[in-house]
Amino acid sequence: MARDSCLARVTAGVAVGGALGGAVGVVYGTYEAIRYKVPGLLKIRYIGQTTLGSAAICRSRDSSRLDILGAGSLIHCGKSY
Repeated sequence: MARDSCLARVTAGVAVGGALGGAVGVVYGTYEAIRYKVPGLLKIRYIGQTTLGSAAICRSRDSSRLDILGAGSLIHCGKSY
């Protein structure tokens, strides 16, 4: 398998997108939990749900300028520059 194969690019895009989405989800979930005064251990659950939801969305979202996410990598796979 070539180093710059389409599958490798898509896999890397999905991994980076998931990590980026998870990081954004943690920050946003923490902010929302504090803002809406979520009680006790429900804060952890709320932050976890936000993190997973954000990671799942960002893994498959198309990025038109940066080829770092899964769908963007898949769309740009056939193009030669």
